[in-house]
Amino acid sequence: MTDDKEIYRSAKLLIDRHGDDAPIHAAMRADQMLEQGDLDGLATWNRILRAIEELRAGKRPEGSELH
Repeated sequence: MTDDKEIYRSAKLLIDRHGDDAPIHAAMRADQMLEQGDLDGLATWNRILRAIEELRAGKRPEGSELH
């Protein structure tokens, strides 16, 4: 399983690359994982999607230093 720091780093990267469309891109990747039967991938992309929503709402995970 991917650690939280990697999840938030991935979320930040998607936000930087896709702006307001970042949640759409994460959701599409989650859908692809589901279609492929990759439940671990699905869980990871769902975590990234939640992290995107948190970051966009101005919430930062404790102890994280995102650049």
